[in-house]
Amino acid sequence: MIHLSEVSKTFPVHHRKGPLRRTRKLVTAVDAMSFDVAPGEFVGYLGPNGAGKSTTIKMLTGILTPSSGRIRVAGLDPSRRRTELALRLGVVFGQRTTLWWDLPLRDSFALIRRLYKVEQQRFAARLAELTELLDLGPFLGTPVRQLSLGQRMRGDLTAALLHSPALLVLDEPTIGLDVVSKATVREFLARVNAEEGTTILLTTHDLGDIERLCRRVMVIDHGRLAFDGTLDALRATAPADRTLVVDLASPVPAPALPEGVRLVRREGPRLWLAIAPETNAASVVAAVARDHDVADIALREPDIEDVVTRLYRGSPVEA
Repeated sequence: MIHLSEVSKTFPVHHRKGPLRRTRKLVTAVDAMSFDVAPGEFVGYLGPNGAGKSTTIKMLTGILTPSSGRIRVAGLDPSRRRTELALRLGVVFGQRTTLWWDLPLRDSFALIRRLYKVEQQRFAARLAELTELLDLGPFLGTPVRQLSLGQRMRGDLTAALLHSPALLVLDEPTIGLDVVSKATVREFLARVNAEEGTTILLTTHDLGDIERLCRRVMVIDHGRLAFDGTLDALRATAPADRTLVVDLASPVPAPALPEGVRLVRREGPRLWLAIAPETNAASVVAAVARDHDVADIALREPDIEDVVTRLYRGSPVEA
């Protein structure tokens, strides 16, 4: 579905040097990027601000032309066959809307039907399906400017999927949403991927989206692909501390802890212990239970956010 081979993108940047002189410098936003995405995959695309994520997406959608390398999306060259690609592609930018601001949501969808030349009967069936899945019915007649952020995002997702694209590209689709709206969007995307086989490329800073939706993760940093694999493989690449939450039967002085374990937090009889990646968690549990009466105990794997942060910083393990 997506093929990149040694793709680079450079931009000229001009700096003023004196009142009459300017210097020109080439800045590399994407540097020799190569990867493939198979049909039906749900891929998370991560990176800090300025890493090259948006530039990659703009090249995939044909907005930008690569400086070098080869790109194919759904078998097409995006920059040369942009109009044809648009019929196979859906795009949602969380900070921008494709809907008409002063029109009711229903009218925006009608205009999008004409843009994509979707047959009326097929459009009606598809709109009814998406309206049910995203609970759009109560505000189909509401002007877009009067919708809440969560309602507008559901409208944007519907607009992107009305023509049943093979590939859906999402850029921060849950930004600013409340917990309920996030859950609705996540559940919908998982269903579209599983039931319709839609390939989804998700760019987000909300790593909760990645953990709940993506089976594969790509991490980009300084224009280069720093990691490509599963979440478990990512955790192994840049291991972070696990957290052991211990509820003691009664408050006691801080227990003696084995090497590789530190007390992070304490509230009455509850202790939060950080366990280093190389330390065996079972031995820590046994040591605590041997010396104290334990009411409950739970082991939490490191948050994906901690793992990605370590990868960005260039941990010794990665090096």
